[in-house]
Amino acid sequence: MATKKKPAQPAASAATQLLVSELQEIYNAETQWARAAVRFIKAAQAEWLQQYLDRRMETGSQLSEDLQAAFEQLQQSPGRKKNGAVEGLLSDVRERMQAVTKGPARDAVLIAGVQKVEHYCMAAWGTSRALAQALGIESVAETMGRALDEGRDLDRQLTELAEQEILPKLLGS
Repeated sequence: MATKKKPAQPAASAATQLLVSELQEIYNAETQWARAAVRFIKAAQAEWLQQYLDRRMETGSQLSEDLQAAFEQLQQSPGRKKNGAVEGLLSDVRERMQAVTKGPARDAVLIAGVQKVEHYCMAAWGTSRALAQALGIESVAETMGRALDEGRDLDRQLTELAEQEILPKLLGS
């Protein structure tokens, strides 16, 4: 009878590695977002949109700092993992922005694109929060929970802005 081999890594260690990998992707996403946000803020015409994007840039900066602390706690580094999903989403926003003239149409494109990126981030934050909770790493769980709450708030605010200000201007009503 063959003896069953134990996995080389305990389940908690594998879960920790998964958490680290998720956090590295989030860290890279925030780095990419910070570079793109400056351009997006300049491209936005609606003052509220500029303010929301600026606030998102600030919360992203705080999240990056919190992630650096999490990497230290986990004795890991942010690594150089490129987040291809966010790279593609941001590239799509830039391309679509160039296809429309400045004004309500560009603001609508910006809102749609930023919400797509934010929804991706919310999924990543939620996954990381669940992993951190399961592993008992409360500081990381709290950081991801805060990011998730802020992301939901931004998403709601962007939807309201689009419905109440941008789309009526775009439609000429």
